[in-house]
Amino acid sequence: MRRVGKPLQVLAGAGALALVVAGCSSEGGAQNAGGGGEEFTIAMVTHEAPGDTFWDKIRAGAEQAASDHGITLNYSNNQDAGEQATLIQNAIDSDVDGLATTLPTPDAIGPNVQKAIEAGIPTVAFNAGITDYERFGIPMYFGSDEDLAGQTVGSKIAQENPGHTVCVIQEQGQVQLEARCAGVAKTFPDTEVLYVNGRDLPAVQQTIGAKLQQDASIANVVTLGADIALAAQQSKTDSGSQASIATFDLNADVAEQIDNGGIAFSVDQQPYVQGYMAVTALWLNLTNGNDIGGGGPVLTGPSVVDQSNIGPIVEYANNNTR
Repeated sequence: MRRVGKPLQVLAGAGALALVVAGCSSEGGAQNAGGGGEEFTIAMVTHEAPGDTFWDKIRAGAEQAASDHGITLNYSNNQDAGEQATLIQNAIDSDVDGLATTLPTPDAIGPNVQKAIEAGIPTVAFNAGITDYERFGIPMYFGSDEDLAGQTVGSKIAQENPGHTVCVIQEQGQVQLEARCAGVAKTFPDTEVLYVNGRDLPAVQQTIGAKLQQDASIANVVTLGADIALAAQQSKTDSGSQASIATFDLNADVAEQIDNGGIAFSVDQQPYVQGYMAVTALWLNLTNGNDIGGGGPVLTGPSVVDQSNIGPIVEYANNNTR
């Protein structure tokens, strides 16, 4: 594809999110949808692990944006940092018009992202790497402030159910996950970290269950993904624990459990929005030279979901958009 943009440059004061949404629904989108204007190919490269339903929402948002703007979306993923870096190199070699990528292990992935920028490929980061994207020359980021999200969880626990808390990390070393639990401990210091193998849900359930049986003082289990939350809930049942389950992220099953009181709350980073905005921001840059965020990250969370607001969100979660 012919690339018509330059590497993204951040303009002071550029783009509030409302302006992005307005731009998505205006004549530019209609032009592409009607077959006019330039056609673009955008690569999206993530650290999605097999079976992790969280990424279904990222992809749904990205695919909707691609459909809205007449974009060919090439999605690829690998949870291994070296393999993800290779996928980014493959995107560069295929001369895509834009690149959207996650940065869960920045030092391993970032150098290849820099190569994309040096090759003149407009690039944005999303979901993981909020504290690192700028040092690799990436001008835009879409995602949650994970430290702030963790602090939000810790504060809610302190107010509603204070007691010894276990924060479960399913992929040791991923910066966004470590930041979440560190944030929880900032506002609720009586928090310890439990590492599990998130690629083996039966093992996750067993490890959490053993911890609950070992320590009857545990009042809260905080998980960092919807699938892990459901495993923790089963661990609680099997062990006879009275611990409260809270989680980051949301899916249809977790939404239902929040609705009926089985899970206390979720702190949602709105992954559908991340996927949608990453692709849309690249389209806006390629077609109109726009930069979003004024040099800072565009936050999609944290957004607290509990029984006070779960009502309409259940339907959205079932539709795979929340």
